[in-house]
Amino acid sequence: MIVESPDCSAGLLGGCRVGILVHACPSLIPYSCGRHTGLIELGNPLLIFVSCWGSKTDNSAMENCRVRIAVRGTALAALLAGACSLSAAPAPNWPAAVAHAARLAPEARIVVLDVATGKLLAANHLADAARTLAAPGSALKPLVLYGLTAAGRWDPSRRIACTRKLAIAGHALDCSHPLADPMEARQALGWSCNTYFAALAATLKPGELRGLLAPTGLLGQTGLAAGEATAEAVADWGEPHSAGKNSLAVLGVEGIRVTPLELAAAYRWLALQLAAHPSTVAALTVRGGLADSASFGMAEAAGMGGVPVAGKTGTASLAAGSQTHGWFAGLAPADAPSVVVAVYLPAGHGADAARVAAELLARSPLRKPRP
Repeated sequence: MIVESPDCSAGLLGGCRVGILVHACPSLIPYSCGRHTGLIELGNPLLIFVSCWGSKTDNSAMENCRVRIAVRGTALAALLAGACSLSAAPAPNWPAAVAHAARLAPEARIVVLDVATGKLLAANHLADAARTLAAPGSALKPLVLYGLTAAGRWDPSRRIACTRKLAIAGHALDCSHPLADPMEARQALGWSCNTYFAALAATLKPGELRGLLAPTGLLGQTGLAAGEATAEAVADWGEPHSAGKNSLAVLGVEGIRVTPLELAAAYRWLALQLAAHPSTVAALTVRGGLADSASFGMAEAAGMGGVPVAGKTGTASLAAGSQTHGWFAGLAPADAPSVVVAVYLPAGHGADAARVAAELLARSPLRKPRP
């Protein structure tokens, strides 16, 4: 059987999604096709949904994203049998859901927190999540945007033009979104525009960034791994002393390293702020940008789990040109978050971490059974 989408053109920022009648067992299956990667969702009622995304620096790839999935004979039977070997119902608890997601990426540090209580609901590699320090990449952007906007220090309606080319202090930080009109804050967060956030960083005063981040819990021990034998690490923070260093810190590239537990705690803080001040410009902007990111933006893969989620990906590395690591941090369900999901992959990209989050949500207590 061959499934092909003849034309996946979907407007300014592209991507594609196609459905066919095939099978009734819900499961998410990762696939790759050249530079395009994605998830196949086998689900009721007898549908396969294919979502694909590719090199967003390549306009032709976005304009004509063709997907071919070829499965023949016994290979098709094996694929469907493997999908049906998994329970069609959501996992009865978060530990089971995390264990399921860990099959996709055994090395992933996964953290699930209860928003209301701050309780750790489940984790994969908890000890490592407590002591692994890594640059957060773009996962830092919503925290900075919320803090500056809430303080009246940034106008989220301000539009910034982006050529997709950006270099700061020897770091190549080109944007991966297609060419677009000047973006305001919600759009820039949804598409993770580095140029926009570099412009935002240029307005920071000395010491202001730490003041924005400290209340979130990002820079201190969380206490979430109190039962672990290994002591919890503390964020590695270097105060930026120049405009360029401020930009690199805001982009989560240099000058800051955090643990997965710290990032999860910070997103819980953000969830509480959004709930406490729901109609403020800051909350509307950041909530909308995170929802857009997981719906059709850079964290789109996370939205394939069947649970509405608002979240952000991040990709960074220890040094320019070295192996990258990937993050996803998000709030679910998007309209009234009850949990924070954080995923860290020691090797990979933010999109990869978002796929792990999707697999987690697909088997989570939040996933409603299909009729």
